[in-house]
Parts: sequence; C-alpha cells; structure tokens
Amino acid sequence: MKTQKPLVSVVDDDESVREALPDLIRIFGFDVRAFSSADEFLASEWLKDTDCLVLDVAMPGMSGPELQEELARRGEKIPIVFITAHKDESERIPLLQSGAVDCLFKPFSDVALQDALDRALR
Repeated sequence: MKTQKPLVSVVDDDESVREALPDLIRIFGFDVRAFSSADEFLASEWLKDTDCLVLDVAMPGMSGPELQEELARRGEKIPIVFITAHKDESERIPLLQSGAVDCLFKPFSDVALQDALDRALR
C-alpha cells in the first residue's frame, strides 16, 4: 500500500491533535494517517509503509517511548518525532538519546514541525 509521497503516521490520544496535525502535514506535501493509540498503529496496515512517526509521549496504554521500544524490538527503523505537552527538558533528552529525531513541546510552530519532518525524512 505504499503511497507516492512519504507517509507520516501521527499517533496521539488527543482527538484535536489527530484532526489538526494531519491537515498541516498534508500542506507540507506528505501523506498522513492518524491513530488514537500505539496499539491501533501497531495493528494497522500502514505500519510497514510509514516513513516517519509523529508520536505523543504520554498516552493511555502503551506510551510513546514504549512504542519506540516495541518498534525497535520488531526491527522497525521508523524515524520518530516525539510531541509532548510536558515542557520538561529532562524528559526530552533521553528521547533524543534513544534515537528520536526531535521532541517538540506542544504547542509547537509549523516551522519547527516541518524542520523536524524534513530531518526525519532526509
């Protein structure tokens, strides 16, 4: 099911983020799929086609970092841009050290997101 444009999958339990963020990412020229949970993403047909993951850190059930670990365990090498409402640099640093491309604090600018996606898809 590979799309012609790079596919960015958004995983966030916040419905308003799942509605707004895909529209912005499409403006950047990417294809987008949105998921309400890590489990929904893992069970989807889009997992193998995802070129970049925009992933909320704190979600019910499997957290963003736990999903990152699960993907690594499965051998899936998908670049990850974390997003979080917790403006805590001590939380951000380990995410970057574990291989995330970036960790953006909500609310983030469209420029910051586009820059992170461009670096992830380089």
